[in-house]
Amino acid sequence: NNFSCGSRSHLRPQKKLLFFGFILFSKIMLRSLNKSVAMLGRRAVSGRLLSTATKVVDTAPVIPVISVSTKVHEDLPVSFQDVTLASYRIQSGLKKTHCDVSQFLSELCECEIYLKKDFTQFTGSFKERGARNALMLLSAENAKKGVVAASAGNHALALAWHGKDLGIPVTCVMPTSAPMAKVDKCRKFGANVILKGEHIGEAKEYAMKEFADLKYINGYDDPEIIAGAGTMGIEIMDQVKDVDVILVPVGGAGLIAGVSLAAKTIKPSVQVIGVEPANVASYAAAVAAGKPVNGFKEATIADGLAVPVVGPTSFQVARHFVDSSCVVTEKQIALAMLRLIEMEKVVVEGGGAAALASILPEGPLFGQFRGKKVVVLLCGGNIDTSVLGRVIDRGLSADSRLIRFGATVSDRPGGIARLAHDMAELGASVKDIHHE
Repeated sequence: NNFSCGSRSHLRPQKKLLFFGFILFSKIMLRSLNKSVAMLGRRAVSGRLLSTATKVVDTAPVIPVISVSTKVHEDLPVSFQDVTLASYRIQSGLKKTHCDVSQFLSELCECEIYLKKDFTQFTGSFKERGARNALMLLSAENAKKGVVAASAGNHALALAWHGKDLGIPVTCVMPTSAPMAKVDKCRKFGANVILKGEHIGEAKEYAMKEFADLKYINGYDDPEIIAGAGTMGIEIMDQVKDVDVILVPVGGAGLIAGVSLAAKTIKPSVQVIGVEPANVASYAAAVAAGKPVNGFKEATIADGLAVPVVGPTSFQVARHFVDSSCVVTEKQIALAMLRLIEMEKVVVEGGGAAALASILPEGPLFGQFRGKKVVVLLCGGNIDTSVLGRVIDRGLSADSRLIRFGATVSDRPGGIARLAHDMAELGASVKDIHHE
């Protein structure tokens, strides 16, 4: 009764006691949380703990998540904290894709192969990670006005879909060479699609000039895009315990920049190796020159990786974390696509199969990781059906299972029948015949 009806001076000791009790409780909770976050860094990041850790980083003083040298991170435009926050930010709008071991490919490649299946995202590629992160970080003014991007495929699809989901207007300037299937999908998702320019360079120039009032989102070089791509690295480290090697396809270098930053921060000993088509080896050219330079030679079936010059921001990050890179030929990429179709029953685009191509028996990395756990990124699955048929034929040819030849046969009745009979005697089946 004294406390309930006494003077203010009687209340002060109790208030002080409650206040100090709250401080003590907060310190205990913070100490416990610090231990949990430290364990998170040592073991690889679990989805539920990650959400807790990122919430704390968002609202409290920065807690060192991993005990590694921060000197490397000081001058970089993207940090591990950016990646962890992106992972928490985008989790409600994306799926955590599977990273499954492949028994067939493991036997073939003589190591334990895990396939990170990001081609199973709604729009068919990893690009959704960066697109959603970038859109969610827009200011209220920019979100209201909308964004613009130049893309021939996956980035445009990702922006269009997540722009629709978040209520943000999206304008996609696509080159006239863009597949109509992707153009139609972008329009279906509600994007304002403009076909302009013969290639992506002309489309980008038009977009930045004609829509200067809108926020331009680069598909591989914005810090927000890199941080979003890096969330795949966190997932991999959580899904595959004691992973030894991660093979990453390289185009503009945004994916490998984000994944290598995240993976190497969590486990510095993991090897991150880039794989790019020999026809457009822009990352290798940048490493050799010490800066981004043009690495385009000719067109590639891995059209999603056909970026002539890697992004300067992406390269700045990647060069600190990526261990090495290699190139694969068109035949090797086609054969990798065929192996995935036949062994794993999955269809991916050329860029999505590039990483696997490097470690198959015909690839440059075969035999280097015997007995180790190797994660292969399957980053995209958007391929035109007309292109797919030609790629399968090319893969069969590379596998010595398809041959094309010319022969002169008699134009008398039964000439072609005799040729078919001779082929049957050799145990071959005829796929197609073109005759004049």
